[in-house]
Parts: sequence; structure tokens; C-alpha cells
Amino acid sequence: MYDVAIVGGGPAGLNAALVLGRCRRRVLLCDAGNPRNAASRGVNGFLSRDGIPPGELRRIGRQELGHYETVELRDADVADAECLGQPETPFRLTLAGGERVGARKLILATGLVEELPQIEGMETLWGQSVFDCPYCDGWEERDRPMAVYGRGERGMRFALEMLSWSRDLVLLTDGPAELSAEDRDCLVRNGVSIREEQVARLEGGDGRLDRIRFHDGSALERSALFLAGGIRKLHALVTRLGLELTSRGTVRTGTCEATNVPGLYVAGDASRRVQFAVVAAAEGAMAAFAVHDELLTEDRL
Repeated sequence: MYDVAIVGGGPAGLNAALVLGRCRRRVLLCDAGNPRNAASRGVNGFLSRDGIPPGELRRIGRQELGHYETVELRDADVADAECLGQPETPFRLTLAGGERVGARKLILATGLVEELPQIEGMETLWGQSVFDCPYCDGWEERDRPMAVYGRGERGMRFALEMLSWSRDLVLLTDGPAELSAEDRDCLVRNGVSIREEQVARLEGGDGRLDRIRFHDGSALERSALFLAGGIRKLHALVTRLGLELTSRGTVRTGTCEATNVPGLYVAGDASRRVQFAVVAAAEGAMAAFAVHDELLTEDRL
């Protein structure tokens, strides 16, 4: 029986384990080893670690956890998790190999899984010159010719937001733009072109986008592509544990990342806040604080 089980070994999970280790709590952190930002060039906007490769940030975090003897880190996938509601075993996890472990509290730091548009070349260039977060990668691509992939009001708003990083911008709607006349006028006034042709493929090499080829054979020279409102999937455990979701499809969390399930917290990209690595780490720390406080209260009863 562990005091706390943490599922996910990114910034949220690692920071939660660090804080709980310093509280002398017995912690099990399970990391399946498939982080969302694995293809990224670097973790940006993280104070003292700006631009660090994602794998290096994780390595440092794991190394720091080694100082705390009550923290156990396993390279293991969690196949199932149950909220038993029993005082002796509130939560039970089943690892991929079949082993079962119990925990008094559970922190999900499982992040999200990105589902990219089914366009040739998209996956190859992902994280190198195709992105979804301008706050993470816009600076590195600043002042270059960029494109935004999206449609409707969401695509329009994202394109206008991208003007902070480049004034040479084209909105690709990959079919009908689904824009009102007013929205079209707004984009034109701000110097954003609209291309409604269907996208056939992305062309480039060595991780760099060179051009976007349309089905009619025409091409658009671009250096970077940003996706507006891509599809993101939550970990299956979110559904399995009956967690409430927001209108954005993330887990609804309250004070210190608490969920509708008592004793269960969600930190990182799967929760409702801004999806930055530094924010995920902060959410992990907040969840750890709340968990330790709950355990203190229970132990005094």
C-alpha cells in the first residue's frame, strides 16, 4: 500500500513526486515513457530550463527523485485503475504485467495524446516545423512565412493570434472556410490570406517544412505550420474512473487540481489550465500539497 500513486512521468508527475517525497510520503510513480512532447525540439518558457530537450528535463527530474528513499519510480504502463472506496484500499492500480498495487490517493498526470490531421508529411515534420502552440514554438519561427491550419471562428482567432510572431501568414482551411463575411474581412484587414483548397501533403526535409502542396497541384511556400484546435485524446483511465470533463474536453478540476472523485487529482495537460510544461509542473506541486494535507487530516482522525 502506497500513500500516493502517480500515473505519468512528465513535469506534472515528477514534480508531484518530488514534493511528496520531501513530505516523506511513500510514493509510486508509474511512467509509460511516451510523453506528448517527445518530438519537440525543446521545452520553452520554463524558467532556468528554457529550450531544454524534453528527454533531458525528464532525466534531471528522475535523477532528483533518487534522493528520496520513499519515492519509487517504475517504467510501467498502468492498464487499469479503480476507485474502490474502501478505507483500507481507496484506489487499486493494475500494471501492464498484471501486478496490482493499492494507494490511499491517486494523481493522474497522464497528459494528452495528439491526433494529427491525416496529411502526408504531417507526422514527419511534427515538433520540428509543425506545431500546435505558438507560446512554445512561435519565437523560434518568428518573422518567417507561416501557415495556420484550421477553419471557422477558431481558425480565424488562432490566425490573428499568430500575428504576434509573423506578419506573413496564411490560413489554410482545407476545404470550405466556414467563415462569416465579417470574419473574412477581419482577416484581410490584418493581412492574413485564406486558402480553401484541400491540402494534399507537406513537403520538406530534415525536419523543415518547405512548401504545402494542394490537391489541385498548386503549392504554397511556408517555413512553419501551426495547427488550430487539433484533436487531443485523454488517457483511458479518465473515462474508467468517471471523471467529469469541461466543454474543452479536459478534466474538470477545482482547488489544487481536485476532481469530482474524492482523493483523486489530475495535474498537467489533461486538466483545465494552460498546457505549458511549467504550468504542468506547478499543478503537480499543488496536487501534492493537497494530497499531503488530506493524508495529515485522515491520520489525525
